Amino acid sequence: MYPFAATGNTKESLYKEVNLPAEFESVLINKLAALDHRYLKDLKINVGNVLKSQTLNRKEALLLALSVAVNEKNTALIAALEELAAQEGADEKEIAEVTACVSLMNANNVFYRFRHFMHKEFYDNAPAGIKMSIMVNPVLGKEFFELMSLVVSALNGCEMCVTSHEQSVLNHGGTQARIFDAVRLGAIFKSFAVLI
Repeated sequence: MYPFAATGNTKESLYKEVNLPAEFESVLINKLAALDHRYLKDLKINVGNVLKSQTLNRKEALLLALSVAVNEKNTALIAALEELAAQEGADEKEIAEVTACVSLMNANNVFYRFRHFMHKEFYDNAPAGIKMSIMVNPVLGKEFFELMSLVVSALNGCEMCVTSHEQSVLNHGGTQARIFDAVRLGAIFKSFAVLI
């Protein structure tokens, strides 16, 4: 249907950047590639830039990108980014912790958004009753776990969680520049996941 899509340099270089196979099919990416659309070029630049952040090492950037893929349930991107993260030294426990963190944040984001929306004393004061032992001593380290929690919470639109995790990252030695880079990476990978 889109005869030029398979040969577009932009599409190929974008896929290579995130470890997707060249033959990976995405109707939306193919449409943009067939038209040589300038947005696809922007996306390729944006993805490359966020993976080369000044404040995140390559392994951290890939694990954050993986957290977005897991949050968006994008199986192709999950597999591709797990492999890239492993090549950068991420072990099985670290990769598994990304998945666990995303799952926990999805529970927390729903619960704390509800509390925030309702503004009722009972809901605000009732114990959450959500077990979160993973947050106590994460294998990825407290600062990075909080940073990843912040990115996922930003994706899911939970103001209370974003505010809480931003402060926690700072309390554990992170910087505003690192937070900014991590959230920008989350935004760019969310925009990529929409197309695949």
